[in-house]
Amino acid sequence: MKIGCLLSVREKATRLPGKVLLDIAGKPVTAWLLSRLSMANEIDQVILSTSTHEDDAVLETLAITESFASYRGSEDDKLKRYYDTALAYELDAVVIVDGDDPFCFPEVVDRVALELRSNMFDCVYVSGLPLGAASTGLTVAALRKVLEIKDEEDTEVWGGYFINSGKFDSKEIKIEEKIYQHPEIRLTLDYQEDYEFITKVIEKLRYRKDFSSEELMRLLVVDNPELVAINADAQKRYEAHIQNAAPVKFKEV
Repeated sequence: MKIGCLLSVREKATRLPGKVLLDIAGKPVTAWLLSRLSMANEIDQVILSTSTHEDDAVLETLAITESFASYRGSEDDKLKRYYDTALAYELDAVVIVDGDDPFCFPEVVDRVALELRSNMFDCVYVSGLPLGAASTGLTVAALRKVLEIKDEEDTEVWGGYFINSGKFDSKEIKIEEKIYQHPEIRLTLDYQEDYEFITKVIEKLRYRKDFSSEELMRLLVVDNPELVAINADAQKRYEAHIQNAAPVKFKEV
């Protein structure tokens, strides 16, 4: 089974414009995250998956500059873009990582990929991690099926198609280690406070890229827990934003 890790990213943020190109230790966020994802051992290829919108050309150029593969597809239908990316690179399954999650755990990407390789599940998802640490696995067959049965063109929020819909075989990976079970910690990038938090964390890690996820969590839980307060209030705004997202829709049969 050939599995690609797709970095799903676009240059269209409104809450923090230009966030995927902000500087982290001398590199744009997107370049930083591509490098972090390349630490995963169970992935055949890391691919930047963006849209054909003219504003996203800069992301394709960045991927080329950093020696990573890229694909440009649908602007609003993420699932169609993922499927087309998978076809272009002859993948059997994909692990999706959001472009605003610079601390996504490469070790968890590996765990998701291993479950996909069992050939038992359409979708593999993770629970028990801080927001921004997890990734989701999908088979290409599942992507093909969802494109046939979904009833909307904008699939910005797409997890509900696969999880608890009853239409796909999904596997939940529950993270049991207590060091990771801290839902109060935000590891995603949506607001200015998130950027301040991320830059402070990278500074504490001495601008290295090869730190483990356990090392990151120990920094935030044991060594410097005061850092978590930097973007704590941003979580409330994020939750309000998610509540306004449209529910998934399936075609009537």
